[in-house]
Amino acid sequence: MKLHDFPRYPLTFGPSPIHHLDRLTKHLGGASIWAKREDCSSGLAFGGNKVRKLEYLVPDALDQGADTLVSIGGVQSNHTRQVAAVAAKLGLKCRLVQEKWVDWDDPVNDKVGNILLSRMMGADVRLDPAGFDIGIRSSWEEALREVEESGGKPYPIPAGASEHRLGGLGFANWAFEVAEQEKQLGVHFDTIIVCTVTCSTHAGMIAGFAALQETVDDRPRRVLGIDASATLDKTRDQLALIARNTAELIELGRELRDDEITLLEGWAGDLYGIPVESTIDAMRLSASLEAMITDPVYEGKSMAGLIDLVTSGEIPKDSTVLYAHLGGQPALNAYSGIFD
Repeated sequence: MKLHDFPRYPLTFGPSPIHHLDRLTKHLGGASIWAKREDCSSGLAFGGNKVRKLEYLVPDALDQGADTLVSIGGVQSNHTRQVAAVAAKLGLKCRLVQEKWVDWDDPVNDKVGNILLSRMMGADVRLDPAGFDIGIRSSWEEALREVEESGGKPYPIPAGASEHRLGGLGFANWAFEVAEQEKQLGVHFDTIIVCTVTCSTHAGMIAGFAALQETVDDRPRRVLGIDASATLDKTRDQLALIARNTAELIELGRELRDDEITLLEGWAGDLYGIPVESTIDAMRLSASLEAMITDPVYEGKSMAGLIDLVTSGEIPKDSTVLYAHLGGQPALNAYSGIFD
C-alpha cells in the first residue's frame, strides 16, 4: 500500500505550524533555523509527536473492536499521556504502565506533569519499578493479559508506538506535509534535526523523505537524529529496522541506504532522562531568545545538538534547517530543580 492508502483518524488540527527562529539564527551566526511545532499540533492534552503516530493506529484499534488502549513509558512519559488523551477522545478505556526509566530524585515526580494529566483523563495508571529500555517490556505484556482476563479487549501500543507495525506512518506523512509547506513558504529545508529514542518518529521521516525524493522532489536533504537514549548501539539498530520496515510498508520500491540513516551522539549524557549541562544551556537559550520551551529529556538534547552542529560549521552557513519540536513540556513540572 502507498502511504495515502492507509486509513488515518484525524486527531490533529491539520499541518503543524512552521516558523522562523529569527533571534536564534542571528545569535548562532550560521544556518537559517526554522521549527515545526508538534507541540502545537493538537487540542488533545498539549499534543506532541505521538498524536500524529496514533492517527494511524486508531483505525486499526477500532477495526479490531478494542475497548482499552494499553501502553507503557516512563513515569513522565509524553507518549502515555497522549495515549490517554486519544482514549478519552474516543471514549475508550486506557491502561498505562509507568516504569522508573529515569533515576531523578524529585519527590513529586510521580504526581505532576504527564502522569497527572493521564490520571485526570481517566487512565488506569500503574507504577512499576523497572528501569529504562527501548525494547518490548514484560510489564506491558502482563498489563495486556490482565485486561484480557478481566473481560476487556486490549489494543497493544508499545513504548512510543515505535515497535508497532504502523508506528512510522505518522512521520512518513510528516515528510510530505513539510514538502507542501515548503512550497507555501518558498524555502527548502536541506537539514532536519530530530530527537531519537524509541525511533519511529525519526524512522518515519527517513522513509517519508526517501519516498518524496523518489516521486516529486529530488533535492538533497539530510535527516539528522540526535540520540537522547544513551543506549546508542541498540537505538541505532532499532532506528534502521523501523525505517526499513516503514519504507517497505509504504512501497518505497528500493532499499534505504545506510547514509540515509544518521544518528548522532554527544548530547544524551550517560543516562536517559537526565539533563546535562548542554541540555540546560540549550533550554535556556531557546527560551530566552524565542520563548520556545523545550524539555530536559528530549528537546533540550536535540536543541543542544542543533546549536553545536550550527556553531561548529558541521551544518554549513548556507543551510536551511528545520528543527522538529516534538513537544514534551508537561514533564518540566518534575524537573523544577534544574532552574533553581
